[in-house]
Amino acid sequence: MRRDSIFYQLFQQFPTCLFELLPTAPPQAPDYRFESITVKETAFQIDGVFLPPENTTLGIVYFCEVQFQKDEQFYERFFSEIFIYLYRFRHTLANWQAVVIYPNHQTEQSNCTLYESLLNSPQIHRIYLDELAQDETTSLPVQLIQLTVIQPPMAKELAQSIVRRARVEPLPTQQAIQHIPR
Repeated sequence: MRRDSIFYQLFQQFPTCLFELLPTAPPQAPDYRFESITVKETAFQIDGVFLPPENTTLGIVYFCEVQFQKDEQFYERFFSEIFIYLYRFRHTLANWQAVVIYPNHQTEQSNCTLYESLLNSPQIHRIYLDELAQDETTSLPVQLIQLTVIQPPMAKELAQSIVRRARVEPLPTQQAIQHIPR
């Protein structure tokens, strides 16, 4: 699960990056904090939970899962984790949304019939990294995410472009990019 640690580091450094992938970001997106949370009853591990700012009462929580390997029971586990979390913390939330980040459509669970209504709801966002636009208006954190799915010759070119941009552009959170372990 090498990519999980990459995304964990990216989301730790740039929590607003998740909201750049969504059609609409919450107004307080810059104030969200990223955490990895274990739901104790079943020891489910939610890859990423974006919690609303602490000074917000009953905010929206965002669940994020990075799924780079095909798992034919992914949605069963993912929705179980979410609903157990909501059961435990329902009094602290106004609403929730979920984001699944895939490298491409082929990685998604094949049979989604049981979850069709959830998957078609505006609360669920499926992001396919191979479909994201790649241009100079794409933020540096999103370009770092794109590096995880492009072919090596293009990856080298994009990485060099990111380094050049990072030298002249301020990062969204004004933080330096830390080394991400391999």
